[in-house]
Amino acid sequence: MENPVATLDFSGMTCPAPLVGAKRVVDDLTPGQMLVLISDCPGTPDDLAAWARVTGNEVLATEKRESGKTAFTIRKGGGEKRRVNVTLDIRGVSCPGPIVEAKKLLDAMSSGEVLLLISNCPGTPADVRAWTKGGAVELDAAVEAGRGIHEFFLKKI
Repeated sequence: MENPVATLDFSGMTCPAPLVGAKRVVDDLTPGQMLVLISDCPGTPDDLAAWARVTGNEVLATEKRESGKTAFTIRKGGGEKRRVNVTLDIRGVSCPGPIVEAKKLLDAMSSGEVLLLISNCPGTPADVRAWTKGGAVELDAAVEAGRGIHEFFLKKI
């Protein structure tokens, strides 16, 4: 992943300030450039997910920090949407169910195809990270799409 061109720290500010700040900077970026937004507002994941869906920008990663803050890596879109071949929305299924079902689908997919796994099981992020270290699947992006809802873009190698 490329280095971000800017880091914005909106810690201590309530929503929608983090989103408004990110939007102002992203508007001035060229397609493909990234920024990191740091926020401790609990509404920021929902705001960013909704904004990204409407604008074509991407929240590439979310990283929870020990300080209680979250760092969001945002890439300005260029009009292209992320390519997804199959979507598995498995909210409500406990671990290891999301990984088991995702593996079944990916086994039937061709090399290079992308599975979007959507899960609200709290253990899924750690399970996905461990699973993708095995080499048969690449984690293209992991996004917290809302409170407790995770989206994983998994590419079959």
